[in-house]
Amino acid sequence: MSGSNAQDIETTNNSDLIIASNVLKIEAKALVQLANSLGNSFFQIVNSLYSIKGRAIVSGMGKSGHVARKIAATLASTGTPAFFVHPAEASHGDLGMITREDVVIALSNSGETGELTDLVAYTRRFAISLISITSCAKSNLAISSDITITLPNVEEACPLGLAPTTSTTLMLALGDALAVTLLARRGFSAADFRLFHPGGHLGQKLLKVADLMHQGDSVPLVSAEWPMAEVIPVITQKSLGCAGVVDKTGVLLGVITDGDLRRHMSPALLSQTAQTVMTSHPKSVHASALAVEALRLMNDSHITSLFVLAENRHPVGLIHVHDCLRAGIA
Repeated sequence: MSGSNAQDIETTNNSDLIIASNVLKIEAKALVQLANSLGNSFFQIVNSLYSIKGRAIVSGMGKSGHVARKIAATLASTGTPAFFVHPAEASHGDLGMITREDVVIALSNSGETGELTDLVAYTRRFAISLISITSCAKSNLAISSDITITLPNVEEACPLGLAPTTSTTLMLALGDALAVTLLARRGFSAADFRLFHPGGHLGQKLLKVADLMHQGDSVPLVSAEWPMAEVIPVITQKSLGCAGVVDKTGVLLGVITDGDLRRHMSPALLSQTAQTVMTSHPKSVHASALAVEALRLMNDSHITSLFVLAENRHPVGLIHVHDCLRAGIA
């Protein structure tokens, strides 16, 4: 490659980076403006969606429609029932999906999107709450709405000023702001989140110990006074590499692992009691804990299993590192 060609490539790369960086700076600046402009309209929308009896129906055309789909998905996954209705399809029967108890959120940068006309008219006819997100406060959409958030007057990141870039970024971020605000107000928990995300890596990360633990007869438990001649067959039979030692009331006193057997290996081992051989005060976990927390505790403590205890320190299960690995948690 000649020096001239290499210089041309470097010049092109630098130019690309300048353009990309400028796009991000323009949109970042606009997001700060949006954050600073939030006020009473935002509170009104949050209150409306928080008290909703039906669903949030999100709609938009073109790029705004793509953003509307994402907003609907985010709301639905964080505790606010929602779905997307295409405005053109709404004019051909999908208006029947919308009830008087729903709230319609319409996205349009100009506020003059023709495809939204029938949807807007339907909400006005049947007194369905209409929220609009637009850049033009004097648009027909804004004027027709019950609540409007007007996006700040910012430049599109497209150098031609034509392709929706900054405006759609603001809509998307505003949707996230609404969803997260509602999530916090509802007290939406990780357990609630997992309920709507049972599949994929996220679902795996949010599995609880109770979802994976061994229970009932599969849990290896022995009494403190048992001789090791009776304990070792339990460890072998249950195939979990350990046994929990409990007192007469069922409280967990300790655990016997393969390591404990090796440390006490002697001709007298079989006649010793479980309490003599056990490791006292073993690490444990609650059934309500996330499985990833149990895995971290096992890794930090260099152990392969944890007994799952109830509030009275009675064992209700056992989780093994292999259970976590089989569930895809690593």
